[in-house]
Amino acid sequence: MRRFFVDKIRTSGGLCSIKGSEANHIFRVLRMRQGDHFILMDAKGSHFPARIESASHREVIVTLERPLPKPPPSPVKITLCQSLIKSRQMDYLIQKASELGVDYIAPFFSKHTVVSVKRDRLANKMRHWHEIARNSAKQSCRGTPAEIDTIRPLEKLVVKLKSTNSLKVILWEEEKSRDLKGLLRTSSPISKFVGMVGPEGGFSQQEIEVVRAAGFFPVSMGNRILRAETAAITLVGIVQYECGDLGLT
Repeated sequence: MRRFFVDKIRTSGGLCSIKGSEANHIFRVLRMRQGDHFILMDAKGSHFPARIESASHREVIVTLERPLPKPPPSPVKITLCQSLIKSRQMDYLIQKASELGVDYIAPFFSKHTVVSVKRDRLANKMRHWHEIARNSAKQSCRGTPAEIDTIRPLEKLVVKLKSTNSLKVILWEEEKSRDLKGLLRTSSPISKFVGMVGPEGGFSQQEIEVVRAAGFFPVSMGNRILRAETAAITLVGIVQYECGDLGLT
C-alpha cells in the first residue's frame, strides 16, 4: 500500500487534512480519488490506514482508521558523519543511508572538502535533504525519517561528539592494523554507533589525530578504494548487518 508523510497528524471531527506537495502528489501524479486507501505517517512514527473522502491538488481530506503498530526501532542507533560531496552523490547518500536506518546524519567540511554551500542557499539545501529523508522513510517503512544536522566544520563536529557514549569510528585508508569487521565483532554489544567518512581526498594526518583524541577508532574496510558515498553506504550496511536489524531476529 502507498505511504504518505506529514509532519504531524492532526484530526478534526475524525478527519485529517493533507496539504502541500503530498496532496499534489496524491491528486495529480497518482490520480487517487475518493475511496482510495493508503498509509499516512508522521515525524513521530505514527502510521494510520487512511481513506480519501475528498481530493484536490491543494488538499486531500481523509478518514483515519485505528493506528498501526509502530515499526520496531533498530537495536543500534547510527549517526553518520559525512564530509560534503557533490550534490547528486550527497542526495544519493542521504537517500540510501536513510533507507538503511541511519538515525542522524551530520554533514561537515574538512581540509580536503571541495564542495561548499553558500549561506543564502543553505536553507533550501537543508529542506531538500529533509525531503529526501522523508521520502526514504516512506519507501522503507521506517518509524521516523533520519534527522539531518546543520553543516559544521570538522573541528566543531568533533567537539560536539566527544562526550557521546557510543562506538565511534572514522574510515581511513591509511589504517593498517584495525578493520571495521574485526572491531565490531570484538566490541561489547553496541547500542550506539558513530561513523565518520571523509571527502574524496580523504583526511589529513592532523585531522585523524584530532578525531582520534575525541575517542574515534580509525578503521579500514579493506584494500578497495571506494567513492565517499559508496564507503558511507557500505559502512552503514555492515553495522546494521552486524549489530542492527538486517535480519529476522
